[in-house]
Amino acid sequence: MLRRQLGWACVMLMMSVQCLLAADAAAGGIGDLVALNQLSLQQAEQLFAGGNRELLAAKRAVEGAEADTLIAGQRPNPVLSLGLSSVNVNRGQGNQNQSGANGLWDKTYNSALQVSQLYERGNKRELRTAVAESAVKASGFDLKETYRQQALAMATAYFDLKLAQETLLIQQANVGSYDKTLQAAQLRLKAGDVASADVARIRVDALRASNDLRQAQATLQKAQAMLAYLLGKDQDASKLYVTDPWPSLLADQLAATENSWLPQRSDVQAAEARMEQAQQARKLAESLKTRDLTWSLAYQHFPGQEPGSAPDTVGASVSIPLFTNYQYEGEAARAEVGYTSAMEAKEQVRAAAVAEMRRAKADLEAAVDKNRRFDQSIL
Repeated sequence: MLRRQLGWACVMLMMSVQCLLAADAAAGGIGDLVALNQLSLQQAEQLFAGGNRELLAAKRAVEGAEADTLIAGQRPNPVLSLGLSSVNVNRGQGNQNQSGANGLWDKTYNSALQVSQLYERGNKRELRTAVAESAVKASGFDLKETYRQQALAMATAYFDLKLAQETLLIQQANVGSYDKTLQAAQLRLKAGDVASADVARIRVDALRASNDLRQAQATLQKAQAMLAYLLGKDQDASKLYVTDPWPSLLADQLAATENSWLPQRSDVQAAEARMEQAQQARKLAESLKTRDLTWSLAYQHFPGQEPGSAPDTVGASVSIPLFTNYQYEGEAARAEVGYTSAMEAKEQVRAAAVAEMRRAKADLEAAVDKNRRFDQSIL
């Protein structure tokens, strides 16, 4: 039993180290028919890739970020304006044309049609797109990080269930052994070959074994529930039974240095992408100080102005904002704070990754040494 527990601890630590080094995106489809009562680790990985809720949520976040990229790259739509003025409120007079022509088109209404287009300056559209693309990149790395964490949790739950299965078998054997011992002791008590206190002691041990069996059953059910959640098979938790053997233990799992594996970490890459996003957002905030122009072309129909003016005229105009009250100082300051926060978050993530890896390495080495001493000294 102790050997299994030591081996399980070493296996979990090694899998933790391997998952911390890099995470590959999930690939491949889920088998249509997977025997949950004979579940291999490979089949569990397939179910996990298609059914894990956290992984699906991370995928939706990537899709949302991609949609934001489409939004950010669009130019402003033109605006069509229609207007009617110079309407005489005196119903008796109306808007009669002095020339005598009084069709609807000839009445002295001042009607206008105008098309306006906002023209963005300062590379605002390009900068918005760059911000959105950096967000997509960060979301992609978040997806990989979610896969890494959830895959580690799934593998841990898989071998937790295996340990619970084997523990249950051991406890069942213990209960059977104690039952036989108790029956034999009771026969010897009737024959006067053993004291009643000895039989009572054996009965207490048998009850303790039954309690251990019940606890092992509860542990098995909890392990099944945890693995079922990670696989998206909550309704079939009681059917889960894992079959893969314990992986073999290898001594050297961390030959690579921190400088070689740290840049490959998906959480570090996501932090770098967010720092790039914050840098582009800072440029975008600065570009707000560049004035955008609004161009307008207008057609006006105003009969009854002859001979001084033709009834149909065209015109053009341009609108320029005046930064007399506000020059986007708040947006610039907010973007600067965001950039500083992104840099600090990157350093925090890197430090946490190094600390996590060092802890995993120390735990792994201690577990391997413990297992080695068990093999050499006890056996």
